[in-house]
Amino acid sequence: MGAHDTETDGRAAAARAALVREIDADGAWAADPVWREAFATVPRHLFVPYYFVAGRGGYERRWGESPDPEARERWLRGAYADVPLATRLRDGELISSSSQPSLMARMLVALRVADGDRVLEVGAGTGYNAALLAHRLGDDDIVTTIDLEPEITESARQHLAAAGYHPVVVTGDGARGVPERAPFDRIIATCALPTVPRAWLAQCRPGARVLTPLATGLLALTVRDAEHAEGRFLPGAAYFVPLRGEGRGQPAELSSAGLPGRAREQDLFHFLFALVRGTLGPQEAYALWEREGEPERGRYGVTVAGEHAWAWLDDPEGPYLWPLR
Repeated sequence: MGAHDTETDGRAAAARAALVREIDADGAWAADPVWREAFATVPRHLFVPYYFVAGRGGYERRWGESPDPEARERWLRGAYADVPLATRLRDGELISSSSQPSLMARMLVALRVADGDRVLEVGAGTGYNAALLAHRLGDDDIVTTIDLEPEITESARQHLAAAGYHPVVVTGDGARGVPERAPFDRIIATCALPTVPRAWLAQCRPGARVLTPLATGLLALTVRDAEHAEGRFLPGAAYFVPLRGEGRGQPAELSSAGLPGRAREQDLFHFLFALVRGTLGPQEAYALWEREGEPERGRYGVTVAGEHAWAWLDDPEGPYLWPLR
């Protein structure tokens, strides 16, 4: 009795339909309803044959091949819940996950793909997002996904094949892009980065769109040429596992010393502080945040020009500019 039997497939189809209704109610793909069909078709459970659920005693492993029918049922229900799933742990640290489906839906809509677009995904994860892209575009060969860890790319390749999709899966440093598969019309990252890798712009066609997590937001850039891009953050929050690769440190934790209590709870202040870290201290950042009326994410943007990249509030010309490091 395994994850791929007829009974499981039937229950999975029902669970998938329920997930699609939930995302529908959220309005995630109102701007591009074509994605609804991709989510209704691509079987997420084939991409998460096992995952980990945090509990009081650490992580519990849920597995589709468990000999216990109730455990298999819990695995299947969890596979179609609108939550992120921890898929890889190393020494108790999360190194890979399958993102929350409604967030994936919002990101894919925001990517604004069109038929024939060549897409690079940075952060292969389970392969599920690449499958959604391949399904939507109807052409496996124009989708490329890259990850640093060979065991992640190998399992993503296996999951994709099991679900009937064959995009190009590359093992390497996502910040360097995949030059041999360029030029790209769209780049989407599913891991957090401290800045925008210049290699991506060089591998994009003029007018390409780049969607990447930065700080705790989602940045949508339009590429002008190999050295210039600009764009704003989308309104919602987004938390991703950091990109692993050469010389990438963890973002600074917010030190709450000397800050009012409410600053610690304010997601939008944490976003501003993550964006300006290394330029403004916590108190300066908080004073700015209050003075400017507690700005929403959509008021911030990023400009990339040659060797320089900076974040800004309201206007790329200033007065509020902060270099991205």
